[in-house]
Amino acid sequence: MPILPLYGHHALRERLRSAVSRGALPSSLLLQGPHGVGKQRLALWLAQLLVCTGSEPRPCNACVSCRYARALGHPDVRWFFPRPRLPEGNASVDDILADYADAIVEREKAGGIYSPPSGLEGIFVGAIHAVVQLATLAPALGTRTIFVLGDAERMVPQEGSEFAANALLKLLEEPRQDTTIILTSSEPGSLLPTIRSRVVSVRVPLLPDADAQQFLEDPIVQSALDAHGVPGKTGDRVRAAGGAPGTLFGAAAAGEAAAAAARLLQSAHAEGDEQARAVLALGGAGARGFFTDVLDALAVMLLARQRASVDAGNDGAAIGAARAIGMVEEARMHATGNVNPQLLGAALLRHLKELGV
Repeated sequence: MPILPLYGHHALRERLRSAVSRGALPSSLLLQGPHGVGKQRLALWLAQLLVCTGSEPRPCNACVSCRYARALGHPDVRWFFPRPRLPEGNASVDDILADYADAIVEREKAGGIYSPPSGLEGIFVGAIHAVVQLATLAPALGTRTIFVLGDAERMVPQEGSEFAANALLKLLEEPRQDTTIILTSSEPGSLLPTIRSRVVSVRVPLLPDADAQQFLEDPIVQSALDAHGVPGKTGDRVRAAGGAPGTLFGAAAAGEAAAAAARLLQSAHAEGDEQARAVLALGGAGARGFFTDVLDALAVMLLARQRASVDAGNDGAAIGAARAIGMVEEARMHATGNVNPQLLGAALLRHLKELGV
């Protein structure tokens, strides 16, 4: 079935449509903007526009290419996004593509609605290899191939493979004439500078309340929000969204992770039962995704403390917070392996206590 239509971003769509009609669209784009404003859906709309063979105004939503694109089934529109790591040593490109095919079917069944990626998900080296390999092929159905790389700040092209990193950079800089690459990111500063220098950035703004309301009134969206336990009626949800309705789908999980991070930080100076409860709340080996989300939230809290200490002229506290952030980042790196979150959390608590944060 077709995924949800794109709501809002009318002025930006006209700019992109005009660039396509004039042949002025850059071959490598970065759509950047706040979380939850629909950047990946906008990228898929642009991909549909590029493969549309119907009449004006395009995309026509009626031609075969538009129907395939709206159903996430067009062979020339390749969508990559953060996924759990496969065993990279044993996973072939075919394995990677099969994993993405399954994930895209899930998103298609949900109308294109999905939750934010967990801390364990990323666009790993295997996916980069798949992109590079597919980019050597001619379009299968039309005249152009489009790659959409969502949440591109989660790309790990340099991880253990200089070839993958260099091949991706070369692809961004000099793609085939029949290839367009669209990256999306809510954290463009986290992208490698060598990637940012090879793409043209386009700012995607917050949605006006009227457009956010249209999106939130869609029956499929309402059903998904209810399933995610998002409270309130449409008006309440519009206000809670603040122009970024996609954030509502991860609000509950983000709130839970932030609460666990706060408990962990508070218990760093506690003893006995309070520390034990905070560590046990991190879950066992099967909760590594949640644990990495907790570490992300903890890093944000420590960064806020560091800034407050700098503003207050408390250099000692600022240095301690900076060291604590480094330890959290190290713990996050270990969390992607086969570790127990409770053991890693207990070790982190000891270090936080020693630093006095």
